Amino acid sequence: MRNYATAQLTGTRDNQCDATAVFTDRRTGARAYVLLDGIGSTEVVREWTRAAARRLARTAARRGDAERGLRAVYDAYAAELGGYGPSAVAVVAVTVPGKPLTIAWCGDARAYLVADGTAHKMTDDHNLRRVIGGRRNIVTSWLGSNLNDDKVKYRFGHPAIESVSLCLVAKTVRLLLASDGAYDPHEDAGHDLANLLTGKPRQAARRFSATAVKESLAASHAGGDPDNPAEPYADNSTVLVADLTA
Repeated sequence: MRNYATAQLTGTRDNQCDATAVFTDRRTGARAYVLLDGIGSTEVVREWTRAAARRLARTAARRGDAERGLRAVYDAYAAELGGYGPSAVAVVAVTVPGKPLTIAWCGDARAYLVADGTAHKMTDDHNLRRVIGGRRNIVTSWLGSNLNDDKVKYRFGHPAIESVSLCLVAKTVRLLLASDGAYDPHEDAGHDLANLLTGKPRQAARRFSATAVKESLAASHAGGDPDNPAEPYADNSTVLVADLTA
């Protein structure tokens, strides 16, 4: 029985440029859960982001570690694209039987763990809000960049890639990966994320994504499309929900 589900809504954008992927290494049982949020809203970005999500999931699962997988793909795209071309922010979580859960990210896609009715944010956004209290939609690290850890840290105070590793204590923990179009509206509205993530993974994923778009369109804080404030605006809203066992 599958332990995860995804949900996506395009919002008011021209293309759905978020992507998810899951890959299991049959040799080791390692499984990678990936979410990418493409930067831009074109068909080129959409197709690249989908391929990049699959590539990252395969690499992270085969390496059995989120950070090692993300660094390998980050470095590969830096060499292939030279910092020019499509790009996306990324978050990846990897489970390996008998080993700690690992999570790694570049950009502002997030990972949460829900246990005992509480959602815990496991990532720290790579954006100007974190760096200087500036705009949260300007990211400071992304897949497709050619800046290494030292250069990113010099400019923004954090490395290109960050990671966490932890042993699951609760018998069952729910993992949430979310694009900013999915988590920002809930955060702005002060919603309890754990309450939105109840039920089966598919129900939770659909509820979380759909409510985010409705909140974006209805809430006064959205204010409309940044380029045309008279028009209602909702970003791509994508989530991946998975139940992990200790």
